[in-house]
Parts: sequence; C-alpha cells; structure tokens
Amino acid sequence: MNCGAVILEGCLRSGLGEGAGFTSLDWVARQFQSKLGFTPHPGTLNLSLAGADWDAARTEMDQVPGIAIDPPSGFCAAKCFTLVIDGRIQGAAVIPEVPDYPADKLEIVAPVSVRDVLHLSDGDRITLQLLIA
Repeated sequence: MNCGAVILEGCLRSGLGEGAGFTSLDWVARQFQSKLGFTPHPGTLNLSLAGADWDAARTEMDQVPGIAIDPPSGFCAAKCFTLVIDGRIQGAAVIPEVPDYPADKLEIVAPVSVRDVLHLSDGDRITLQLLIA
C-alpha cells in the first residue's frame, strides 16, 4: 500500500468510556486544535474493523509517523491520521502507543458528536476515508 487515502468500513461499538476524559484534557485539546485544526468533541467513536484492507492500512499506519500527540509525563503518546466520516465529517483516527492495543479497534475524534449527527447506534456500519501519510 502506498501512503494515501484508503476507504474503510467499520462496525460501531461501545468503548471503555475513557475517551471523554482523554479528549477533555487541556493539553490534548490544545494539540488537536494546533495540529488537526479542531477541538475534539468529548469522547471517541469506536469502530471494529477487519479484512485485508484494514490489515494493510493498519500495517501502513504502524510504519509512518502520522501526526504526533506528545503527552506530558504520566500519559501515553499517540499518533493521528486525518479522515472523513460518511463523506461529510472531518475527524482523526487516534492510535494510542500502548502495548497490546487491539488490532481490530479504531478510535475516532471529531469536532462534533458523530453518533448524534449521523444518528448511529452500536452495530451500525460506517464508511470513512482515511489519509495515511
């Protein structure tokens, strides 16, 4: 796979409920605003992905620097990749740099509540265009 945009489809699932606390931290909000151009809505949208396209995209994301989220002491680093959800909502995929992070999981942040805007529930499928660079 070359660096570039890839279309992926994932299944919406509930997360652990930790995303709202993370996205509400001042240092996180500041870095998202300066590096991605938006302040994240509290929480993350969690997708479950599988298949050859996802495997290739995940491998590519592991090999490129992405957009670094640099934490203060005591927090884990992460990298982000810009994306567009359902062809209309700008956001970013967040890949926490922690051991044993689930290979089938993708956490998404956006300036709005994606669930509310798109009227989504767990189990719904969504399509996104992910920019890997």
